[in-house]
Amino acid sequence: MALSYEYSIGSVRAKEISLLSCADTEQLIACQSVSQLCKLLSDKGIGNGDTVDEILEDYTEKMWAYLKSVAPDFEIFSPFIYQNDVHNFKAVLKAVMSGREYQDLIISPCKIDPDLLKKAVENKRMDLLPEWLRKPAQEAYEIIAHTGDARQSDAVVDCAAMQEMISSANGSGSEFIKLYFNNFVFYNNIKIAIRAARTSADKEYLSKALCEVDEFRKSSVISAAQKGIDALIDELSKYPEYDCKRSMEAYKASPSAFEKFVDDRLMTLAKEYCKRASQGEAPLLGYYLGCEAEKKMIHIIASGISTGSSREIIRERLREIYG
Repeated sequence: MALSYEYSIGSVRAKEISLLSCADTEQLIACQSVSQLCKLLSDKGIGNGDTVDEILEDYTEKMWAYLKSVAPDFEIFSPFIYQNDVHNFKAVLKAVMSGREYQDLIISPCKIDPDLLKKAVENKRMDLLPEWLRKPAQEAYEIIAHTGDARQSDAVVDCAAMQEMISSANGSGSEFIKLYFNNFVFYNNIKIAIRAARTSADKEYLSKALCEVDEFRKSSVISAAQKGIDALIDELSKYPEYDCKRSMEAYKASPSAFEKFVDDRLMTLAKEYCKRASQGEAPLLGYYLGCEAEKKMIHIIASGISTGSSREIIRERLREIYG
């Protein structure tokens, strides 16, 4: 029997109760060691494993299995999965070109079979790949083969993935998905531009790496980035779109404050559109994003504990959660 969104939403609303609360977060922060954190995570049913990475890997597998079991149309998650496909392509490309193994680097779920990626690279048959990836994959291959420039090669396929996210989101018919991915890609562009300005990357790299998205002034950003980080921040501080001006105020405080600003902005969108939704795909997407935010929170706490950071510092680094 086909699943309905009415059933799926009821299931997801019940499942949301299991997401970590603010009180749970405080318990995690209070752990004295990473091993104690792992035990507490296991006790709370987050996942099984002896390390944080093992626990979160188990958590991720269970999350996707659950979503596949309740989603009437799993294609709603496609824009989120393109990143996995591009990650896998980059892993296969570099491994095949250098004669290394890559199986342990493959992540799922993915829309493109890793064996197909291997066949495409080994036989120089990029026409075997989905249309959106064919030309970028060929260009990435040529860059690696002739220059060995992994950063530029990565930029080409990363940009293709972002472009496909935008295309898929705009064609989804979902206001939330369109808004989310326009914000996501806009700020991915900003992060790329910032890194480029700090490392004096050339114009060619930026032209390949930055993706077209509504209200993103690509040529102006490239010009500013070529002048250095201060010029770029000054330029971006003029932009009201996507709350960019405020994001630059956060960056001036610290790069980590900027990263937190971006993550919190995306989570705020999810909470506004998905928490109160009573129909359609939004509640399922909200639950997925809530799980992803939870994983990021656990990584931040584990990192803070392992480096001996104070509880106050760890709290400052934490992002908005979906609960």
